[in-house]
Amino acid sequence: MRFEHVGGVVCLGETMVMMVPAEPGPVHLVRTWHRAVGGAESNVACHLTRLGVPSSWVSAVGDDSFGLAVLDAVAGFGVDVSRVRVDPTRPTGLYVKEASPHGSPVRYYRRGSAASGMGLEMIDRLGLGEVALVHVSGITAALSDSCLAMLRELLRRPRHGYRISFDLNWRPALWAGRDPRVLRELADMADIVLAGSDEAELVWGTGDPRRLRELLPGPVSLVVKQGADGATLLEDGEAHFEPALRVEVVEPVGAGDAFAAGFLAATLAGQAPSVRLRAGHLQAASALLTAEDVGDPLPDDVTAPLLHADPRTWASARLEV
Repeated sequence: MRFEHVGGVVCLGETMVMMVPAEPGPVHLVRTWHRAVGGAESNVACHLTRLGVPSSWVSAVGDDSFGLAVLDAVAGFGVDVSRVRVDPTRPTGLYVKEASPHGSPVRYYRRGSAASGMGLEMIDRLGLGEVALVHVSGITAALSDSCLAMLRELLRRPRHGYRISFDLNWRPALWAGRDPRVLRELADMADIVLAGSDEAELVWGTGDPRRLRELLPGPVSLVVKQGADGATLLEDGEAHFEPALRVEVVEPVGAGDAFAAGFLAATLAGQAPSVRLRAGHLQAASALLTAEDVGDPLPDDVTAPLLHADPRTWASARLEV
């Protein structure tokens, strides 16, 4: 599944080193760990490159070994990292998680990180005159006052030739002592908004697509991800629903970023609403079938027929490891 010649995308947000237990048992007894990297926005950039969309990632990392690991990992997917700032004083963020089919408890060590020091000056690194889309998320708004100011300024600026997509990405642990009401303000200034119905219920009091549209009249496109049921796109006064694929889930974390990439790639390609939502579901399936945030892409002989399949064929499809 590829969507080529659709213009470039720049993704803005923090990526951290991730530590995952490499042996079974209680986490506090684990002695062997697997080091990876993880970040919502860079995940989207990595998925987009897999889909044939030229992508760059803009952020800040520390001038440390973890920062080098992050840059190497993201660049390894073909993402342009040349505009990432290397901070000489602040460290690269770190988080620890325990992988499980039922979810992954996460502990963050990101206060005072290099990315939390981002501010208005980062907007000049985005290359806004060279891209078709800027992708951001609500995570960045929670990192610091300067990060929030950066997103506000980016979203308030007149846009010439590019759109902005905003993924809610609710992380309650990041909002302790901060006001999450700003998320509605930010989302309503974006062109494309993606949100899970469960997180929208927690943040905005409803996960119902039509009620969310009433709360967010500004975006041209609003996508509500409804878990294993499917996803709804509200656009041009109409609602389009596509059921999710049945998938043998290995690890659920990262599926939302994958869905966003698939949907955005197909959107940039000018595809019909059903194809855009299915592209999101198919890319999400590639993440659900692996323990990695960005897994191997599904083969074209699987994705191509399903993108344009009749409703019965789509509904009966099941993907397994």
